[in-house]
Amino acid sequence: MDFAHILEAAGELAQPMVLLTIFAGVFFGIIAGSIPGFTFTMALVLAFPFTFAMGPIQGLALMIGIYIGGLSGGLIAGTLLGIPGTPSSVVTIFDGFPMTKNGEPARALGIGIAASVIGTILGAIVLFALGPLIGRLTLNFGPWEIFSLVLFALTLVAGLSGKHLVKGLIAGCLGLLVAMVGVAPTGQLRFNFDNPQLSGGLDVLPVLIGLFAISQLLINVEESRTDNRQAAAGAAKIRVPVRRVAKDIWQEKVNVGRSSMVGTFVGTLPAAGAESANFISYDRAKKAEKKNPEQYGKGHPGGIVASEASNSSVAGGAFIPTISLGIPGDVAQAIMMGALILHGIAPGPGLFDRQPVLVNSIYLSIIVAAIGVLVIQTLLLPFLARVTMVPKAVLVPSVLVLTAVGSYALNNRIFDIWVVLIFGVIGYILVKLSVPLPPVILGLILGSTLEESMLRALQIAEPSEFITRPISAAFLLLALASVAFAVYRGIRGRSREATGLETQSTGL
Repeated sequence: MDFAHILEAAGELAQPMVLLTIFAGVFFGIIAGSIPGFTFTMALVLAFPFTFAMGPIQGLALMIGIYIGGLSGGLIAGTLLGIPGTPSSVVTIFDGFPMTKNGEPARALGIGIAASVIGTILGAIVLFALGPLIGRLTLNFGPWEIFSLVLFALTLVAGLSGKHLVKGLIAGCLGLLVAMVGVAPTGQLRFNFDNPQLSGGLDVLPVLIGLFAISQLLINVEESRTDNRQAAAGAAKIRVPVRRVAKDIWQEKVNVGRSSMVGTFVGTLPAAGAESANFISYDRAKKAEKKNPEQYGKGHPGGIVASEASNSSVAGGAFIPTISLGIPGDVAQAIMMGALILHGIAPGPGLFDRQPVLVNSIYLSIIVAAIGVLVIQTLLLPFLARVTMVPKAVLVPSVLVLTAVGSYALNNRIFDIWVVLIFGVIGYILVKLSVPLPPVILGLILGSTLEESMLRALQIAEPSEFITRPISAAFLLLALASVAFAVYRGIRGRSREATGLETQSTGL
């Protein structure tokens, strides 16, 4: 990259109106990401017409601000309420919400914000340094590699199931079954029960909101007295614990770097998405933890770091195929590419030579947006943390209305509200039966991608291609290793329990 072009791009972004545009985009992205059901993708669609009257750099700056803010904003509802603001913030709930219930909402938010900012910046650096190279590398990823990667991600069900491995496998299969409702990749209708509303399948967000939000609200009603006492006891901890958060991030520095690289890499792959990066990073972090791996899922800082660093670093990776190859990996990137085309700029391999200032402005806009996330969310953090002090009699119906409105806004149909309520009851029953919810979500999110990739691969070539293609074979080996490790850990856990029981009986 020519240093002169970088300086010119920095000069363009340093203009007050452009900076204001980025920060405004970040603010609205955070708000959109924090509202269950109202994703930042919807915010991008709403903001797209406003870019018509802007120059290409300012228009992209607005979209990037919303994109980065939305990726980070999802942690707010997930951490404070146990409700995923976006599908990519599901994993943040695993440790963010328990930490909030333990009376440390400001610490949980602070860790999430810091990890999100660092992940975004590291993703932008990788985009800047290796964008064209990685873009060419991802051309080697066909349906075989995507299938193997998703299959590897699905083997993480064992790690997300804790002590309830069999129940976790059943939950994962339930998620896969829900993902199969609607039109199959072959064009046939299935599991629609002659209901036209089910012909298009079940949207992920209403199911997510139902499983996590409604079930959690029902549990909150049961435990309202206990939760209110805990909230009152934690009121004194609303101040932002800057030193504690800095210490947590420093202790998880390896986790931050590893999760950011996973997020950046997965972000470059079409259809893989931030959700896959979240689950993979969380599993890697949990297996790498030597001191207290059993604390994951109970409020461990490493769980929040793994989720938010990988979630936000996806942005840098997702831009690589969009600007270097002209291939958008998701809906958000398709909107970004639409903004470029609107201004007469064709994404592709020649973009780096034709528009070097514009390309550099994308890198720098991501970094400026990350700074915006840090500033805005840090200023809002003390106020956000006070959500935990709201009485359950007020909070529960307010969140219930919010989730209903967010679900309805997806497709403007009452049916999605019914989906939220039905899956809320299902989620509540599963929790009472000690069936883990994360495997359900993992199967639901990745099920359609797994099936589509498998069918495409089988239509193109023989099944042997799955093991003869090196990258696909590598992911399949990782999947086998993941399953073997889960079985080994289960056997070792049972042997330890047996040894402990023998010791107790001998002592008696």
